[in-house]
Amino acid sequence: MSAQKTKRGLFITFEGVEGGGKTTNIAFIAEKIRKAGHQVLLTREPGGTTTGEAIRKILVSRELPEINPQTELLLMFAARSEHVQRKILPALEQGIWVLCDRFTDASYAYQGAGRGIDSEHIKMLENFVQGSLRPDITFLFDLDANIGLARAQSRGETDRFEQQHIKFFNRVRSEYLKMAEAEPKRFRLIEAQHDLKKVQQQIVQKLDEILS
Repeated sequence: MSAQKTKRGLFITFEGVEGGGKTTNIAFIAEKIRKAGHQVLLTREPGGTTTGEAIRKILVSRELPEINPQTELLLMFAARSEHVQRKILPALEQGIWVLCDRFTDASYAYQGAGRGIDSEHIKMLENFVQGSLRPDITFLFDLDANIGLARAQSRGETDRFEQQHIKFFNRVRSEYLKMAEAEPKRFRLIEAQHDLKKVQQQIVQKLDEILS
């Protein structure tokens, strides 16, 4: 008799404008999932692999000349291709829950709405790089872009993305909210303008629904 097939892990992504508290709360969520008995892999985009992290340095650098939006998009998907093939898919196939700080929704929001690239170009790359892979659940940390930017700037030196104009981040936020409205079964909206305790209360409620 053949061995029982390992149940596929859950693929959970985290999105939102700068300053929404994704990084802090991903660790909080990972601990809750581990306590529920699941293995967890924490990763991020752009990055997640040696090659991806090298590409990330180019993308966030303030020292390099401004990158053409098409180049930016292609670099994002180059890093994503490595990430998907070398890290995300192998982990999911082993039954590991993958928690990823940003994924392709960010390309639709930042390079699409933010930079003005046609979403059809992004969709073409998404299908080419990911095949059928899509997030099972996406936590969207939503807050006013002005508040988010102020939080990001208070952390210290900003990267290339965090230096964009507020109008850029308003377009990004608007696109995220459109995606959440279009896919209510996948997205879990977190009102991130509140203090950490209230934010994590929202997370626990939504996470309990997923874990049950």
